[in-house]
Amino acid sequence: MSLTIGVTGGIGSGKSTVARAFAAHGIDWIDADDVAREIVAPGEPALAEITDHFGHGVLTVEGHLDRRALRGIVFADDAERQWLESVTHPRIRERLEAHLARMAATDAPYHLLVSPLLFESGQHRLVDRCLVIDIPEPLQISRTARRDGVDDAQARAILATQMSRKERLARADDVIDNSGDAAALADQVARLDRHYRASGGAT
Repeated sequence: MSLTIGVTGGIGSGKSTVARAFAAHGIDWIDADDVAREIVAPGEPALAEITDHFGHGVLTVEGHLDRRALRGIVFADDAERQWLESVTHPRIRERLEAHLARMAATDAPYHLLVSPLLFESGQHRLVDRCLVIDIPEPLQISRTARRDGVDDAQARAILATQMSRKERLARADDVIDNSGDAAALADQVARLDRHYRASGGAT
């Protein structure tokens, strides 16, 4: 059986960048954010529930979920965020379990589950080891603001809804420091790739 490595980190930490670095070593991965988008696609029951609850203001003119509009609502109101999570998290978990079962049945030494809410959502129970991608919080805020086109205040609001950096690191089995350059990241990924291959029984 292939090992499942959970990859997580705060917003802006570079989880997808790290996953692509592992993919360069031939490692498959599934991103919980991609699954989260799948379950709110037009025609999906979750989108209908969300629209009934929040109104059509959270839809684009094409009928897709306007993630930025929804984010502005739920990150300003804990009760609304919790309601949204009660609708989406069970559906995300169900699809993730199906993806992971297929990957675990292969002869690959390991594969990745990339999830920003690995611990918060309970998805850490689906993995064998937890890899935390760590960067200082000021860098998280600046990267998020630049990437998502939001201001620092909104980036801080998103950060405040996530597990603290200290707690995330305390729960990590492995850590990658992604505050350096591409070469430093590649070295850390190569080291962990060797470790996971050995742990997964690869030849």
